[in-house]
Amino acid sequence: MNQRPVFLANQDDELPEQNAPGLDFDNLIAVARRQWRVVALSVVIFLLLGICYVLTAVPRYTAKTSVLIDRGNSQVVEQLSTIGGVLDDEASVLSQVELLKSETIGLSAVDRLKLQDNPEFMEGGRNPLLAAVSYVVSTLNPKHWLGGGDEALLDPAEAKRREALSRILDDMEVARVGRSYVLEISFTATSPQLAASVARAISDAYLTDKLNAKYDATRRAGAWLQERIEELRQRSLESDLAVQKFRAANGLVVANDKLVSDQQLTELNSALIVARADTARAQARFDRIRSIIASGQTDAIVTDALDSSVINTLREKYLDASKRESEISKRLGEGHIQAIRLRQEMAEYNRLMFDELRRIAESYQSELEVAQSRERQITQGVENATNVSVNASETQVQLRELERSAETYKNLYQTFLQRYQEAVQQQSFPVTEARVISRAVPPNRPSEPRVPLVLALCIVLGGAVGGGAAAFREFRDRFFRTGEQVRDVLGLEYLGAVPLVEPSKSKLIPGDPIRGEVYKRSQVSNFALEHPLSSFAETLRSARIAADLHIGKPQKIIGIVSALPGEGKSTIAVNFAQTLAKSARTLLIDADLRNPGATRALGQHADEGLLEVLLENHAPSSAVLTDPDSGLKFLPAVVKRRVPHSSELLASPQMMKLLTQACGEFEYIVIDLPPLGPVVDARAIASRIDGFVVVVEWGETSRKVVKDTLNAEPQITGRCLGVILNKVDNDKMRLYREYGSSEYYASRYTSYYHDNAS
Repeated sequence: MNQRPVFLANQDDELPEQNAPGLDFDNLIAVARRQWRVVALSVVIFLLLGICYVLTAVPRYTAKTSVLIDRGNSQVVEQLSTIGGVLDDEASVLSQVELLKSETIGLSAVDRLKLQDNPEFMEGGRNPLLAAVSYVVSTLNPKHWLGGGDEALLDPAEAKRREALSRILDDMEVARVGRSYVLEISFTATSPQLAASVARAISDAYLTDKLNAKYDATRRAGAWLQERIEELRQRSLESDLAVQKFRAANGLVVANDKLVSDQQLTELNSALIVARADTARAQARFDRIRSIIASGQTDAIVTDALDSSVINTLREKYLDASKRESEISKRLGEGHIQAIRLRQEMAEYNRLMFDELRRIAESYQSELEVAQSRERQITQGVENATNVSVNASETQVQLRELERSAETYKNLYQTFLQRYQEAVQQQSFPVTEARVISRAVPPNRPSEPRVPLVLALCIVLGGAVGGGAAAFREFRDRFFRTGEQVRDVLGLEYLGAVPLVEPSKSKLIPGDPIRGEVYKRSQVSNFALEHPLSSFAETLRSARIAADLHIGKPQKIIGIVSALPGEGKSTIAVNFAQTLAKSARTLLIDADLRNPGATRALGQHADEGLLEVLLENHAPSSAVLTDPDSGLKFLPAVVKRRVPHSSELLASPQMMKLLTQACGEFEYIVIDLPPLGPVVDARAIASRIDGFVVVVEWGETSRKVVKDTLNAEPQITGRCLGVILNKVDNDKMRLYREYGSSEYYASRYTSYYHDNAS
């Protein structure tokens, strides 16, 4: 017998929760269809709470006044603090908003209107629900029990004053109007007149505080400026005197707005340039005449040679002798005595010319030495003048620093003297940059509660809370719902779903015909037999086809198991065996010796069964019952006492003998086995089973439990024919059908299924 591959061993070890449907559009619609009642209930509850709030809320009125911060007015304090700068308008306006919310303005408004003594203000109506919540929160505060807090240190009058301040700050709102310089002050109270009076008091207190702050600032600025001016005047005099003393001490003489040392350095630099040019020219002349003498060129010409009468005379004689020597050599030959004598004269003339050139070269060398000496002297003078200028420049750095310091003190003295005059003038007529542009008037209609907003907010909050609860319920759904989940999580074949059949009235069936006994049987135990065209029966036929395809034997032993008790495996086993018995010889064995559910369904009247066959060697034929409706042969399990060694009985040789004998008489042997989780009986007999059908209760058994249980039983998993989802609620099942799945088109199968027709 071939075993099927164990798919579960290759599955990922992650929890089945990760196989939950993705958040695509179809899944979201399916989730909404499944959980809409939770969301609707949450929305209704929050809506009822909102209605209760609206009905119990006390009407409150809001008065508004507008204050303009006029940036065009004179701002003495800002001029004193930022010379030539520009204030950050955004930060300035936000600072005014915080000033309006400060305790200084609030206490000023309280004192103006004596709000601590106003019963309407101090005992203004508040929502009872919110008051109750506030009381509970304050009661839970540890300071309430320890008697702590700064309020305990105040006298009763000051405590009431602070309480009135707290009410003002709670009911007041200050907002900037767009990007303008207008601040809108809103105050809410139970009376229109009270709201308007408090809003006006706040704006008046703000303007008064601005005026007082401006007066105090100018007064303090004037006093500070007066002290600072005297100090700056003294420092300005001292800095000017230090400049004059420094000039005299360091000899920094100036002519035509320039130091004398700098003028000398300029003149010497010009002379040094000329001296270097003369030296270069003398050097070039000397080098030229030396090269002529060294090479012996008689044709080379220098300027002084042309001007020399000696060289010119000798050259004329040389040329004349050369001419005569050439003529004699042509007429009489080069060896003639006269030609030889002329050549000797020519050599003497040449020697005399070079002697004259050497005397000229000596004069050139003398001129070169003179030029170099003059250049060295001027260079030394430049270095000396440079050192003097450098020292003077270093001294001038200190002088310029003293001059800048003196100029700074002079400018500061002038500036502060001018600002002091302005501050003194501003003390007599202080101005403020703020003014009221819209006075508060008593409102005509209440501003709270805002019924549409409250109800809309309640609906949104209800939807959010309901959506969160629905999402929690959805992600906490850890049960098998569809065939795709069976294939994805377990890697096993999905055989089909068995709908939930409500137990109806039992019917009487004949028992022992000799004694004329009759017994009760639930209609669930033979539902597939009475409804052969139902989806129930179709799923069982799918299980039979799986057995025929995967078990290559004429006699097939099929085990029906489940992971947990109560999943309906016995009902599936009985109906499956009855379906098989209609067309083949079938034996049903109730091997659940701890909880024989099949025996309760089919063999309540049995006196003996599997235990007697295994323990007392009774003949199987004496214990086998026959179902009158289907002709099914049934070997019950009559449990008269607890059987602690049930697994040993199922693995015993007697059980093997029984199965061998049954294979000779029946084509199908269906065994109702105990669940895999509580006991090991199914594992004990697994080697004798050709194929297993796993029954899983729809919507009740955790995917992790089933997966872990089957992973622990590789021998059973390897021979598993498939999984049947039992007790499926068809009404809820429609909510879990994904687009494109077989369950999605279940509505089209109704013409083939007749669940209510016999």
